[in-house]
Amino acid sequence: MATESTSLFAEALLLLGGAVIAAPVFKRIGLGTVLGYLAAGIVIGPIARLIADAEEILHVAELGVVFLLFIIGLELKPARLWAMRRAIFGLGLAQVLGAGMAIYGLLMLFGSLPANGALIAGFGLALSSTAFALQLLDENGATNTRWGQTGFSILLFQDLAIVPLLALASFLAPYSPDAPGNIWLDAGIAVAAVAGVILAGRYLLNPAFRFIGNTGAREVMIAAALFVVIGSGMLLQWAGLSMAMGAFLAGVMLAESSYRHELEADIEPFRGLLLGLFFIAVGLSVDLGVIRDNLFLITGATLGLLVLKAAINYLLCRIFGSDHNDAMRVALLIPQGGEFGFVLFSIAAASGLFTTSTASILIAIVTLSMALTPLSMMLAKRMVRADEAEEMDEDFDGAGADVLMVGFSRFGQIASQMLLSSGRDVTIIDHSADRVRAAQKFGFRIYFGDGTRKDVLEAAGIRRAKIVAVCTHKREITDRIIDLIQSEYPNAKIFARAYDRTHTLALRARGVDYEARETFESGLLFGRKTIEALGVEEARAQEIQDDVRKRDEERLAIQQVEGLYAGRDKLHTRPVTPEPLIKPVREGKRLDDDPEGRDPEKPANPHTVGANA
Repeated sequence: MATESTSLFAEALLLLGGAVIAAPVFKRIGLGTVLGYLAAGIVIGPIARLIADAEEILHVAELGVVFLLFIIGLELKPARLWAMRRAIFGLGLAQVLGAGMAIYGLLMLFGSLPANGALIAGFGLALSSTAFALQLLDENGATNTRWGQTGFSILLFQDLAIVPLLALASFLAPYSPDAPGNIWLDAGIAVAAVAGVILAGRYLLNPAFRFIGNTGAREVMIAAALFVVIGSGMLLQWAGLSMAMGAFLAGVMLAESSYRHELEADIEPFRGLLLGLFFIAVGLSVDLGVIRDNLFLITGATLGLLVLKAAINYLLCRIFGSDHNDAMRVALLIPQGGEFGFVLFSIAAASGLFTTSTASILIAIVTLSMALTPLSMMLAKRMVRADEAEEMDEDFDGAGADVLMVGFSRFGQIASQMLLSSGRDVTIIDHSADRVRAAQKFGFRIYFGDGTRKDVLEAAGIRRAKIVAVCTHKREITDRIIDLIQSEYPNAKIFARAYDRTHTLALRARGVDYEARETFESGLLFGRKTIEALGVEEARAQEIQDDVRKRDEERLAIQQVEGLYAGRDKLHTRPVTPEPLIKPVREGKRLDDDPEGRDPEKPANPHTVGANA
């Protein structure tokens, strides 16, 4: 018993050590953590032979995929999922049928397998790896982009296709030890299980979490979250579906729960650790002997699979309305085989559809294609057109606040801190996908959208906003947004970021409620700190700053009436002889009236001159 326990801890230490070493190294050299986990698994297992039982580890590590789908489900409200139905049941179905039949046709052409075996192999290879694709999306911050959602829709349909493919394998098999007794009964059980998860999520989970949350026991809340994820997964697995699908449905049902963020925080550490373990387990399961004996066949088949699926995925994405960039990214995100292929090929071999050695070769092709996926994603970055701006889905669920901020570059980020620190809520929209993703990671309530469009402003809650803060960094964009707001929402109060002095005058002419030049206050502060470093007292430096601000405002008022080059007397272009900034308490006296009889030609104390001149 002690020996088994020691062996278990030793294996856990090896796996954790491999993850700790390989993932950061591969991330640092730009290959991504997924390849790092795979490499660690290959070194620990097939090369060093330190761990032999990869299959058992893979079964445990699959919980990482389950937790990942649960977290994704939490981000997808039922209404959002319904809005994606065309991509899921249209594009997803087309991808499975198109890739499956194309691979089947090639296998029949080359006479590699009998017809029934070729059909199962074709559809098995048509499926992609949910774990690899979603991890790569997460690493690239692309989960909520338009192409990320397209890729996810295809993967979701592939998970739904598991049941009919299993039934097809049982139907075509000459013998099947695990064949179901009644296909219609199994289908009914699957539908009932899905309905059970949906009903439980809608009517039971929220009251249960409310009850547990009121106890204040943090560890019980974590246990409840794990119970829901694993329980819903096992229910659907028992019904013939996948655990990942059950967890995903549970997540969707809890997407509108007030406990959504807490559940995500509870599950996230388990998700990250177990998903990394899953990739290591895939590396452990690589059969180097099979690859060595069939090196040319497996290498050629793997490259052919990647190219064929990428071409089909690209073509279908373009047919369903994606642009070149999005189609290329999706095509090179999911060209690999999927982890479900391991299960399907093993069942097919046990059922006599093809031999065990054929199953081993197919599994090796799937594994190698997974290992090459991070490289295909790097290729995608080189093949997209740089002149096309990346797009994200415009989802304004929950938008609406006292302040609507349009634009979230440096200026807006600083301004938002003042607003949030005062306890005011802010709805932020920005048209940069990279900036939105980065801000979301910090927890900002930010939405992707183009502020020059009326429908975007409406969806973002402009009618509810007391102030619209236009903080875009391009003058022409700011002007277009302000023109739109003043035309469509004449009662809206507009605060605007001005690009320069000319823009400030133009904004005042438009009648905005407040404008601020983006560099004015920072320039004043910089100048004040500089003269303080040169020896000017802090109070005196503050007086000078206030005077410069006052003169600038007076100059702007003159320029509004007389033009840009008016008010030049308010602008300092030469060093200024020190003068009092406030009226002195006592009037100065002539030096030649000095009762002490000082020589009027002798220079006076410079501090006295500065105070009384």
